Amino acid sequence: MIEIRLHGRGGQGAVTSAELLAIAAINKGKYAQAFPSFGPERRGAPVTAFLRIDDDPIRTRAEIYNPDVVLVLDPSILRLVNVAAGIKEDGVIVANSKYSGSELQNELKIGNGFASVNATKIAMEELGLPITNTTMIGALLKTRQFVTVDDMVDPFNDRFGRIAEKNLKTLKRAYEETNFAERNDSA
Repeated sequence: MIEIRLHGRGGQGAVTSAELLAIAAINKGKYAQAFPSFGPERRGAPVTAFLRIDDDPIRTRAEIYNPDVVLVLDPSILRLVNVAAGIKEDGVIVANSKYSGSELQNELKIGNGFASVNATKIAMEELGLPITNTTMIGALLKTRQFVTVDDMVDPFNDRFGRIAEKNLKTLKRAYEETNFAERNDSA
């Protein structure tokens, strides 16, 4: 089973990202569940979403406390929330940042593998909006191949209709531009 925790802000699409990835996995014959964790927060407040994918039925319904991957949609979250909390030793953090994975490892003193992409820049250039959810799916898929980029086409078309192609372009661009720093035990 792969377990993913997503951190973002209300309105950025963390919940939508989890749902799109779950749909893609289900379309491939896997089992998946995606769910949010938030209270009465408003747009812009920190939000957490969760995603599980497995080849077998998923029986647990609890929040994910020990993720394999942490996906961070908003760079400010890196300094607000301990995104590495509970992450597995071989887990990876995938963040929206203008800094490289190794720079973030050193600055935040996180030894896990760290991937980064400037998703905000890509989203602004391709969509004209700083909404990074579809962009960050590309970065995630660069680090963990539980579904492919092509597997995202149908969920994107169903969800976004006429703007699906723009969102797919951001995903593909992030996939290409993501840089990855291996685990660094000295961080």
